[in-house]
Amino acid sequence: MAIVTMVFLLPRAMPGDPLSALEDPDAGYFITDPEVRQRVLSYYGLDGPLHEQYLHYVGSLATGDLGWSVARNTPVAGLIAGHLPWTLLLVGLALGLSASVSYGAGIVAAWNRGRLPDRVVLVALTGLRGVPEYALAALLLITLAVLVPLFPLFGAYTPFAEYESLWSQVSDIAFHLALPLLALTLSLVGTKFLLVRNTAISALGEDYMQLARAKGLPLRRQQFHHVGRNALLPFLTVMALQVGTAVGGSIFVESVFAYPGMGVLILDAVEARDYPVLEAVFLALAVTVLVANFLIELVYRRLDPRVGAQ
Repeated sequence: MAIVTMVFLLPRAMPGDPLSALEDPDAGYFITDPEVRQRVLSYYGLDGPLHEQYLHYVGSLATGDLGWSVARNTPVAGLIAGHLPWTLLLVGLALGLSASVSYGAGIVAAWNRGRLPDRVVLVALTGLRGVPEYALAALLLITLAVLVPLFPLFGAYTPFAEYESLWSQVSDIAFHLALPLLALTLSLVGTKFLLVRNTAISALGEDYMQLARAKGLPLRRQQFHHVGRNALLPFLTVMALQVGTAVGGSIFVESVFAYPGMGVLILDAVEARDYPVLEAVFLALAVTVLVANFLIELVYRRLDPRVGAQ
């Protein structure tokens, strides 16, 4: 209920409201007829006090009704269904890719502590931690889509393209996804890398590692079975915390590449003060973060049964 209340209040904390947008003659959705405008406000419950608006929102939500977009004149559920899969694709792949890279790089860097590969990776990934997602996205856009046009400038697929096969369609989507995915992945790698590296370094001096070396176990088994397993639980904790960061960062990355996910939908809705769309988008993103954290919690309990017992 706290999430629902926050979702309701956040759009109303912004200056202006849908009424001001409806009264703007320059807006494409300007309504000239006062009676029609009043009926629109009454439909959205915007002509009543705040507590009545809240009850109206909760009542509609309880019946599964996400409402009707003020600016786009279309069901909000349809907008969410059209945009959410693109954000899930981007965020899911970025989390998975950043986890793989940071986990492997962290263990290898710890194993080569103080040597050139460790220093290079440490400086590069630590430096990336301080660069915002939108700056990385803009840099990649300018270098790899404008100066050296290797990737598309915007969008998630080629408009009006006729695909010969499913593979060609997947390739086109992956081609458009490459730069947004790279920008979001790079922004997520640094924190997890440092955690894995530091945890792995502390494990290298443990007795079980000396025993593993004395037994002559293969290097990869020492690195990823003994050292890596020790870093896995704190790694999952940080990864759960980063789900919200990834969702928030995707909004900026999507806006830079005009990627048709929830970020573009949020920006348009903020401009129009489209309360129903903003409420539904925030609620969908909150549910996404909760579900992702729940799944990570299940994995955590699987790896450490003591958590479930507590």
